[in-house]
Amino acid sequence: MRAFAISLVTVLTAGVVSLPQAAAASPAACFDRAAPVTYEEGRIDTPGTRVPYELVEAGGLGAYPEILRKSLCLAPSVSAAKRLLAAQGALLWRTAVARAQGKVAIGTIDRYDDRPLYWTRLLGTRDIRQWAPRFAVGAGERAALLRAYEYAARGITSTTFGPGVTRVLVSGFDPYQLNGEIRRSNPSGASALQLDGRTFRDGGRTVRVQSVVLPVTWSGFDAGIVEDAFGPHLVRGARERADLIMTVSQGNRGVMNIEQWAGAWRGGSADNNNEGEAELIPPAPGWPQPHPTAPPATRTGLKTIPSLTPEFIETTLPYQEMIDAGTGPWPVALNPRVCEWAAGTRPAGPVTCTDDGPSAGAQAQSGGGGNYLSNESMYRSNRLRRELGATDIPGGHLHISALVYPADPAVVIDDAFAADRAATIEQTVALVKAAGATVG
Repeated sequence: MRAFAISLVTVLTAGVVSLPQAAAASPAACFDRAAPVTYEEGRIDTPGTRVPYELVEAGGLGAYPEILRKSLCLAPSVSAAKRLLAAQGALLWRTAVARAQGKVAIGTIDRYDDRPLYWTRLLGTRDIRQWAPRFAVGAGERAALLRAYEYAARGITSTTFGPGVTRVLVSGFDPYQLNGEIRRSNPSGASALQLDGRTFRDGGRTVRVQSVVLPVTWSGFDAGIVEDAFGPHLVRGARERADLIMTVSQGNRGVMNIEQWAGAWRGGSADNNNEGEAELIPPAPGWPQPHPTAPPATRTGLKTIPSLTPEFIETTLPYQEMIDAGTGPWPVALNPRVCEWAAGTRPAGPVTCTDDGPSAGAQAQSGGGGNYLSNESMYRSNRLRRELGATDIPGGHLHISALVYPADPAVVIDDAFAADRAATIEQTVALVKAAGATVG
């Protein structure tokens, strides 16, 4: 384990700075710690807890933030910093995947833990936001630096399948609802780490899975991160075109729900930045979007924005084969629930919920999985799938069982929590395999 920690530091600095140079650099000299950070990044230093730092160390990633800081301090230009951040973001992702899949043994907590990656990446985005080099960095340039780092550290820049395989692209999520429980893990993000780059044989075929981890932020979704992750694999004629796409998130305890419907409305519950506004799901920049089918604008009572189609999108995942795969420990079911407003009554009218599918002309209030970012990940990825004419590619959403945390708030992880999370993740992996076995 010690030997790997040394090699991790060496690899992190390869092609960027040498260790003697890094040691000579003064990180404090090139960071403005008074510069604003996001609400999510501010949670790193929540008074009264060291949980984020403890998880980074326990995951074996303690060397990473310091090396990143020292490397940034030595970057001679914005363009050099962008290359550095893309490379180090990719290295962080590869290291987290290798750790999760047992290919390297680092850290003191179990390999199914997604939290070291989350907090390490967040330390990086905070440092990029507060980076104050000798030369000027414009707002647009800093945004590009953050994107280069985040997309690489979330696996979005490394979804390459290679030839001769059935291609399955999966997304998970960061931890969320951390204000009330800073120890939170997200088994969907942990499942993404277990799945990334994995192959399995089905008859004479080889199925390869690539995965990404999405943020729990409305702003990230508004900027098009879902479309940027899935879009390149949905374009007709693309060399790396997917054969199946699946978004995954944490849902209710004790059940694995394949959501039948995604709705066009976001409820506006607070995200990891403590932001949220109820509205129609906006379009994504740079990707084809549906044309409005209603009057040019719909007054929601909150803001005026274009009306987008469709109101609901139905799954095309092979849900019966996933149900029949006999995975455990949790039961697997198709969830047909939708909640809707009658035509023209959103958002002030009464809401009707039904298991019979959307009514003719109804306006979406929520899909089966609600109207938070889980629902939106399914809606956005499949809205784009339809707009790109990729209706031959199955797509949909899987909600997996929620986790239960140790009763003692001072305990970050215990054996019961670890075993429950591992079982949920392994069942998620099995369900992705079952879906992948039906295509190609």
